[in-house]
Amino acid sequence: MSSTQSGSDQVSRVDRLGPAEITEVLALARTAGDADGADPMDEHVLLRLRDEHAVASHLVARAADGTLTGYAHLDTTDPESGVGVELMVHPAYRRRGTGRALARGVLATAAGPLRAWAHGDHPSAAALAVDLGFQRARVLWQLRRPLDAPLSAPRLPDGVTLRAFRPGSDDDAWLTLNARAFADHPEQGRWTAEDLRVRLAEPWFDPAGFLLAVESASGRLLGFHWTKVHERPGSARIGEVYVLGVEPTAHGGGLGRALTTAGLAYLRDRRGLDRVMLYVDESNTGAVALYERLGFARWAAHVSYQLG
Repeated sequence: MSSTQSGSDQVSRVDRLGPAEITEVLALARTAGDADGADPMDEHVLLRLRDEHAVASHLVARAADGTLTGYAHLDTTDPESGVGVELMVHPAYRRRGTGRALARGVLATAAGPLRAWAHGDHPSAAALAVDLGFQRARVLWQLRRPLDAPLSAPRLPDGVTLRAFRPGSDDDAWLTLNARAFADHPEQGRWTAEDLRVRLAEPWFDPAGFLLAVESASGRLLGFHWTKVHERPGSARIGEVYVLGVEPTAHGGGLGRALTTAGLAYLRDRRGLDRVMLYVDESNTGAVALYERLGFARWAAHVSYQLG
């Protein structure tokens, strides 16, 4: 462990968080997310926080009374693409140098290129990134749609049927399809069996909402729409187009649109939801156009900054 002082806060680096510290970090994430309108840490980081075997470095900032005022997570598992960074500061302790001290701690700790997300494209995060020499590299849009708006019935290509995902039986076939569908995606296409396992074990997982498009004659998987429902005390429930992918050789037949509408119908009719969201790269113009034709509109932006 090492530490530095910033204003009245002390920033310390630790290699592993204890259960009490993890609880503090998760509470800080909820507080910051409620204040900013966007969760400050992505799902991958939150899953890793709860995984006792995950390798990461952590920077924690505390006030003189021990209150957790800020936190930074450093994902060091992919040195080729660089260290992944997620950073947040408690809303009540901002504008006192805590964010900058955490960022400088990241620069002093990490070796090689850095990738940092600014969830919600917060102006303070953008200003700090520019000051420290980071370059804006990628934009991820959050789109939303009301589910009480008209929704066309899914029209599957001939010879294709839909069924629910079967945990334990479909894992390998799905991982192969996911890798092919997202071969050029910096995160999704690299999912491993462990990545899938931890998500199948999450309380929100519902196999009935994990729809697979199957070639009737052969049983081959051609596409999927994995839905998710976000439920947080004090907040309205919202559905998500969690992951949607199509086998590259099946593009152009309307399967992506059919899978999307089938999943939306499931969230509306089976889960009783009135709104849905999804995330899509700004550069994926084809997917953005499809979702906008289906009634989605831009809600927020998440920006990835790079250094080195």
